[in-house]
Amino acid sequence: MNCGSRLRPEQAMPVPMRVVIAGAGDIVDVAAEADRLSANLVSAGHDVTRLLTSRADAAVAECPADTDLVVVLGGDGSILRAARWMGYGQVPVMGVNLGRLGFLADVPRRDAAEALQEIAAGRFRLVDHLMFEAEVLRDNVAVQRELGLNETSILAGPPFSMIEIRLLVDGELATTYRADGLIVSTPVGSTAYNLSAGGPIVRKDVDAFVFTPLNPHTLTNRTVVDSASRTYEIVVPEPNAGSACVVDGRVVAGLVAGDRIRVRRAAPRFTLVETGRHGYYRTLREKLAWGGGPRAAEPPAPRGHA
Repeated sequence: MNCGSRLRPEQAMPVPMRVVIAGAGDIVDVAAEADRLSANLVSAGHDVTRLLTSRADAAVAECPADTDLVVVLGGDGSILRAARWMGYGQVPVMGVNLGRLGFLADVPRRDAAEALQEIAAGRFRLVDHLMFEAEVLRDNVAVQRELGLNETSILAGPPFSMIEIRLLVDGELATTYRADGLIVSTPVGSTAYNLSAGGPIVRKDVDAFVFTPLNPHTLTNRTVVDSASRTYEIVVPEPNAGSACVVDGRVVAGLVAGDRIRVRRAAPRFTLVETGRHGYYRTLREKLAWGGGPRAAEPPAPRGHA
């Protein structure tokens, strides 16, 4: 967490609260929602900075010093961009869902103003998420270093033939895959690319990495979950011409023979601000229609509970 943030559960925030509203201004409704929330916050006496950019923008202004809260408008892609933008100075985030699924951006637009009031009153919780560093090492020199939240993917690429991928754990060879690629996911990323590839859902407060091969040639190659306290290296002895390392959906480096991709836990944690009683498993049921048909009905609350 950014040391400048004053957010503390069960403590009312001093006025003015320092809020940054961030998002991609080229996404439908982001600018209008930024206007609405800015007006609400300013009328309550809070300081507001708007940082709306294009999704294609590479250079973004730095997060103002001593920011208490970043409100991200959009979907989970917008959350990933905000985490990358904040870098090693992470600030607590409230995600307002203007997209589709919204596992991270889970505050509905209709509830955003009320959620901000709850935060100002200290009625919220802070939930930390594992982040990772991915380094591409070439001749023992880091040619690329990225901070990520969801996953590092090694993709075979054109000409779309399988590649050999070696996985080392703390320097020891663990296994060798022949596959179309390998996904190294955090728990929060387990419901993203990992899930689409047949990997497991891992509760977001588990400190672990998930290793899911893409279309492995051998049936014994299965997903592995291992501790985030270890250092992992991925070696591709003979990559395809289009083989690449991808972090959170962005190609960070093409691969050449002998490259090593090192993945390990990062020092900063990504922190979400959650309000209300929207639990983890309820989120899974609603977002994935898990355990029933589309939009499975919520069971009635026990008597005596609101």
